[in-house]
Amino acid sequence: MFVFVCAGCGARLTTQLSEVALPVHAHQKYGNGTQLPVLMESGTFAVDPEPWGPPWRPWSEIDPDEAAARGIYAPLHALSDSAPGAIVIAPGDVRGTLLILERSGGYCCGLDGADGPNMACEACGLPVASRIDDCSLWQAVWLAPNAVRRCPVDGADAVPLSWEELMTEGSSKSSTPPFEPLARWGERMGPNHWWSWSPQWEAAAGQALAHLLAASDGRPVTVPDGLTGEVLQRALDALLPAGPPARRAVLAGPECPAVGADADIVLVPMHPQTGKTWTPADPADPAASAHPVPLPFGVWLWLAFPEPYPPVLASGVIPGDVLRDDPPMPRPRHAFRADPEVFRHTLARLPAVRSPWLRKILQNLTQHMRAGVF
Repeated sequence: MFVFVCAGCGARLTTQLSEVALPVHAHQKYGNGTQLPVLMESGTFAVDPEPWGPPWRPWSEIDPDEAAARGIYAPLHALSDSAPGAIVIAPGDVRGTLLILERSGGYCCGLDGADGPNMACEACGLPVASRIDDCSLWQAVWLAPNAVRRCPVDGADAVPLSWEELMTEGSSKSSTPPFEPLARWGERMGPNHWWSWSPQWEAAAGQALAHLLAASDGRPVTVPDGLTGEVLQRALDALLPAGPPARRAVLAGPECPAVGADADIVLVPMHPQTGKTWTPADPADPAASAHPVPLPFGVWLWLAFPEPYPPVLASGVIPGDVLRDDPPMPRPRHAFRADPEVFRHTLARLPAVRSPWLRKILQNLTQHMRAGVF
């Protein structure tokens, strides 16, 4: 457990926090005018290992060797020149700060951090963080890595859960439903909301799709039928050539059935606290030699162990032991589409993108978006 303090005067800026993995959707921009919830669970923080935020440099000013040294192997719109290691927390976990009003510009419906840190230490005035709450962005506070210090809390160690503990203790609250109600910024749920594919799922699919293409070797890839196929197969069929023998991708992970020897690719969970990808304990397990494709734990959990819509105990005038058969939650009206910017961000950081056919997919991403692939 840690608290973060001002690097200038040592004033405390946060509550006690435990570290978790950076969410795949941390920098996602979703829709137009959409109201997104808080990014981080209260009491947690995550660190972005890459620079993010202003100042930005256009790709035309970036030397390819410099980009490769930063782990980027394909052109992007721009690269951030800010300090790496920004810390993201829930807005409710901030203490002892004030908004810098003259740095609150560049927004649509709220604050977006485009002018740099917009929160200052209340004690000394040092700019220490950026509050983000604009429409279509996940609500968060990003602590500037060069303006804060991490201090351990004595006697408050938080040990990451094992995979077994995650499956028994954390699975019920960690599973991420594939669709959810959304609303316009500033509007309440109710008549103003609509049912949509989860933004988290679209971000997760963008990341997974990039890894699947890199693992495909330019051959078709098949994924399991059902929700996994609904989320990934249409894009795979559109982006990969038909004809050669397909590579087979299957779900693998804790408590999953054994992976067959014919599986070329495995869709595996990332640990929500450490960010590490699951690997089988037995090196002879066929899953150990297959190409791993990471999925956020909550998304993987729903795909591997889909939650039915079980009857629940009724209340009121119906006897307490009578089960009520509730209808399933509404489904979105449109086909699933992976997040194109998460896809671009991920694929550009995979060395396989140096292959001409993968580079061409990135170059034609706008056309694929217009065609409804993304």
